[in-house]
Amino acid sequence: MGDVKLFWTWSSPFAQRIVWALKLKGIEYETMYEDLANKSSLLLKYNPIHKQVPVLVHNGTPICESLVILEYIDETWKTGTPLLPEDPLARAKARFWAKFNDEQLLPSVKHAYVSHGLEQEKAKGHALKNLDIVEKQLTGKKFFSGETIGFLDIAFGWIAIYLEILEETSGMELLDKERFPFISAWKENFSDNTFFKEDRPDKEKLIAMYKRIREYFRCIAATK
Repeated sequence: MGDVKLFWTWSSPFAQRIVWALKLKGIEYETMYEDLANKSSLLLKYNPIHKQVPVLVHNGTPICESLVILEYIDETWKTGTPLLPEDPLARAKARFWAKFNDEQLLPSVKHAYVSHGLEQEKAKGHALKNLDIVEKQLTGKKFFSGETIGFLDIAFGWIAIYLEILEETSGMELLDKERFPFISAWKENFSDNTFFKEDRPDKEKLIAMYKRIREYFRCIAATK
């Protein structure tokens, strides 16, 4: 297994993915908590390009970017639950939807979160359309890959924690159970897992932090 370190912070949905994957695989690791307002010299050394978490360091070699790290974990450690399917086509589809999440869904939700007034309503509509697309991918499924948690469940796992924080701190409802019954059921199934409950960030701390984030972006918008 070798020496495994994870540079991460509890507030990052991208870093949380790696914690879940390591737990699912049964991989022991050393936690290296990062204060992103005062980044360590090691983080800057291991991720000089983006200077962000997560960073997985395996036997002294850093691997950056959460989706890349997930694939590395799956290919390096064959113990525990496989994350990606064996079939090449199914793997390609999983990668596609993970990119859709990171490049389309997450940015649209973030835009709606930091906006206000008419701009927020327009951004919310865009986010809802992206969630409609995700809803179709879960039709008739317990998890994205079927009956067990896999790569896509971890990629979309932020919905199970962070989306309700965004809703609560903005007063904006996105995940309506009537419109999104499959995502709502998936969220409950995902949240019922032991690994999720053990490593769930403190809700009050998240609420306090995301309130500050939203206020920061609203102050910036007000000065333009």
